[in-house]
Amino acid sequence: MPSDVYVALSGLMAMEARLDTVANNIANMRTGGFRAEAVDFSTVLSDYGRDRVAFAESGGTFFDLSAGPVEETGNPLDVAIVGEGWFGIETPAGLAYTRDGRFTVTPEGDLTTMTGYGVVDEGGAPIAIDLAAGPVVIGADGRMSQAGRNVGVLGLFALGPEAGLKRYGDTALLVNVPGEPVVDRAANGVKQGFREGSNVNAIEFITEMIAIQRAFEYGNAVLNDRQQSMEQAVRVLGGD
Repeated sequence: MPSDVYVALSGLMAMEARLDTVANNIANMRTGGFRAEAVDFSTVLSDYGRDRVAFAESGGTFFDLSAGPVEETGNPLDVAIVGEGWFGIETPAGLAYTRDGRFTVTPEGDLTTMTGYGVVDEGGAPIAIDLAAGPVVIGADGRMSQAGRNVGVLGLFALGPEAGLKRYGDTALLVNVPGEPVVDRAANGVKQGFREGSNVNAIEFITEMIAIQRAFEYGNAVLNDRQQSMEQAVRVLGGD
């Protein structure tokens, strides 16, 4: 197969991977705590005959970790993070991290996410709420209380650059290296009665999706033209 066909095919495959990622971002532009994702593309040089040919290759993905917009809800179990940090949640895959602070309390008194994963305190232990002790009050430093009685400290964790982030569900991230408890609670805390939204810039990604679709259509048309030229050449050489 000619090298230009390889190049065109690699470009189409790379664009398809990017299109899938962009579409997922757009689908989650209203998902609380969602982090936009992008594909890291690289150029691979390969020997083709006497020439060096550049191929586009879809690499790994990376996340936009910037904060999403925060809105007030008035729900005492909605909690938004101020500054750096992530909530820790227990999942079937192990401890994961999220910025989605839409919490609830089970009939057994466990503080969980809306998807049922247990929320942990600063030591990584589950948080238990006394259903008969009244509303939960959460201070800016994450300290939780009911009727003046200490319940615990809502866990906030810092993720290092070596964490190796991997998406779990819509709003959580799994890591290779566990997060460390946030120490500076003066600069990094929480706001009760607020929640953080998705950090997806809808206009930006919709514009990008249109551009990718157009580029994909153009690349596909080029491939079709190349295929027709090759078929014509075969017919001529074959005497048809």
